[in-house]
Amino acid sequence: MSTADTSEGAAARLAERLLGMRANREVIPVDPNHSVRWHEHDYPSPVARWNYHPEYEIHLIRKGTGKFIVGDHIGTFEAGHVSLVGSGLPHDWVSDLEPGEVLEGRDALIQFDGKWVEQTAALIPEMAEIKPLLEQSARGIEFLGHTARAAAASIEAMGACSGLERLHHLLELFAVLAHAPREERRYLADEWFRPQLDGEAAAVVDIVLEYVFGNHSGNVAMSEAAALVGMSESTFSKYFKRATGQNFSDLVRKLRLAHARRLLERSDKAISDICYEVGFSNLSNFNRHFLNDAGETPRQYRQRVQN
Repeated sequence: MSTADTSEGAAARLAERLLGMRANREVIPVDPNHSVRWHEHDYPSPVARWNYHPEYEIHLIRKGTGKFIVGDHIGTFEAGHVSLVGSGLPHDWVSDLEPGEVLEGRDALIQFDGKWVEQTAALIPEMAEIKPLLEQSARGIEFLGHTARAAAASIEAMGACSGLERLHHLLELFAVLAHAPREERRYLADEWFRPQLDGEAAAVVDIVLEYVFGNHSGNVAMSEAAALVGMSESTFSKYFKRATGQNFSDLVRKLRLAHARRLLERSDKAISDICYEVGFSNLSNFNRHFLNDAGETPRQYRQRVQN
């Protein structure tokens, strides 16, 4: 959504979505023919939204670029992004799209019940190897490098078969993730992250995320976000913090810094140009926030990742 699309018409469409009260807890249908659920979907899609569910989820992005939020962590993604989202951890992947664009088959994912793992491990002791991984997934884990590539191959292989062959690739996937070296795991949400979610909160957050993700490089105002969901600024501020575990201004800042990291990694643009492109109003403010967030200056970050 562009800045120009925050007109009365856009507000009306978002309000209509809010009235639909999309549930924050996604209901995962049980597949009686398989131990776990393998699923793919397009983007945009009704299931691609801020949500959580008790099932664990292994998620592959097949195409496009964009921003994602897992718990209170905000990052950027591209094709090949693989993550493991723990039980009850809210998440959303928002692609960079042109108006009217649809990414067919953007996502491939596997969802499974933690009780199924426990019951299986009681009969097959080797399955106990993945229990530490599931405990760590409470924060969300992004996999990198060889682990991500091997995991993506196993996820795709599962979708192309069934029966024992699918089970074979599932166990293969579990082994890849459980044995991932430390340098190929990135933990996402803070350990203390504990949002207070319900159906209304999920709908409100989803609308606000769409507004922020679509306008973060320009003017993002809490007053405008509050108006989109029919709240006063003070009510919205408290509501958003309770529902997401972070302040609205923190979310905007994290998103801008995530965008800046991508530009520093993949472009030769001047740091001052990147500062203004991602929405900061002055260079000293940008440098200070980047240092606080990354532990190094933008220049140091670029030198490290490009080398």
